[in-house]
Amino acid sequence: MRMRSQWPAIVGYSLVGAATQLVWLNFAGVTTVAAARYGVSESAIGWLAQVFPLLYVVLAIPCGLLLDRWFRAALIAGAVLTAAGAVVRLIGDDFGWLLAGQILASIAQPLVLNAVTGITGRYLSEKDRPTGIAVGTASIFAGMVIAFLLSAIFTTASSLPTMLWITAVFCVLATAILIFVVRRPGPFQPAHPAAASHPAAARADASAAPTDAPAEHADAPAAHADSAAAGAAHAATAHADSAATPADPLGAGSDASAAHPGASTGSGSGSPSRPGRGALAAAWGDPLIRRLCVLALFPFGVFVAMSTFAQALLEPAGVSGGTASTILLVNVIAGVLGSAIIPILVARRHAESTLLVVSLTATAAACVLLALAPGVLTGFVAITLIGLLLLPALPIVLELVERRTGEAEGTAAGLIWMSGNLGGLIVAVVVGLLVDHPSAAFLVMAAIALIAVPGARALRRPIAELRSQSQP
Repeated sequence: MRMRSQWPAIVGYSLVGAATQLVWLNFAGVTTVAAARYGVSESAIGWLAQVFPLLYVVLAIPCGLLLDRWFRAALIAGAVLTAAGAVVRLIGDDFGWLLAGQILASIAQPLVLNAVTGITGRYLSEKDRPTGIAVGTASIFAGMVIAFLLSAIFTTASSLPTMLWITAVFCVLATAILIFVVRRPGPFQPAHPAAASHPAAARADASAAPTDAPAEHADAPAAHADSAAAGAAHAATAHADSAATPADPLGAGSDASAAHPGASTGSGSGSPSRPGRGALAAAWGDPLIRRLCVLALFPFGVFVAMSTFAQALLEPAGVSGGTASTILLVNVIAGVLGSAIIPILVARRHAESTLLVVSLTATAAACVLLALAPGVLTGFVAITLIGLLLLPALPIVLELVERRTGEAEGTAAGLIWMSGNLGGLIVAVVVGLLVDHPSAAFLVMAAIALIAVPGARALRRPIAELRSQSQP
């Protein structure tokens, strides 16, 4: 019997994904007002947002491992912590409670964002997964839009508590909906690449593997399935490591081990296997995953730096703070639309590498335009174009990760998000040092985008091989 995709799970996840961004960016548009209300510096208010990427870099891998081992429990924990962080901020009208709530929510963010590939792999059929990843990722950017809209509505010191109450209610409702829609395991399960490609090796390892690995209670796996999974994880790690040789820089050998990683059981029957402690080694040992991690540094870095410093860089050209905020809002809205539509079209036309090349090249051209002719019109055109083409790169990369890694998709997604946040921190620091030299700052961002173009073009062959191995 063919199982149908369960889209309510994607809706619940999307709401919680938006909630994480809402809590993160609540004060992005009211920094000065919030500093005055809570009696702290603007830099202190900035730390309410900066704590998120800093902790993400630290927690991305541990949270990915938790998701690979206990997916639903870890995802629900992330949703609950997000809601708890939003509620904690209501306890007291001072900066200490705000910071405590932000820290709680920032711990939760990797558990939620790393799960975008896992939720689609477990609740959607293979043909629907690119759409599910696009929707889930777009919802994350939609949360940014909601945050900007709230900060545009509640602009006075006296209205900030109302904004925090609205955020808390949204987070609690989103958490309740997610818990309800994922109360049962999804009907699909990622197939382990090693088990598909090397059944003999998997059986050999399984025979020597322990059979007492812990299991998620709701999934009720049999002991022999846990044992087989441990052996499969070991085989995947060894095979990925052996493939990453100088003679095979594109990872073609490792590609051969990734036969149909995103496949489902079809009927949903059988005991889901469990990744062992080799999940991180299996993910990082894959040359394609490493390439995607390196590539993620560049578009993430440019987008974060542009979002952080666009107002300051455009101000010498006569662009007011209000106009710059509007430009950034349009930029994110364009990114939401692009992330919801472009990855689906790209997946259907098998044009992932082409889109990455086009988006990076267009981003570089847009930054050069801002360096040569900064202004309101060029700001709107260039930064909107960056949002429309650059943000969809994330769901495209995550969809490749989901197809590639199977059971280790949480860890692999964590590597991608960690790389992206690290790139954001590095590029933002570099651009921040050039904030008094706008033309130089824009040219640096253009150069960073161009550096990634050859890497994006070189992905064409391994992506084609991955696609051919994913065919039934």
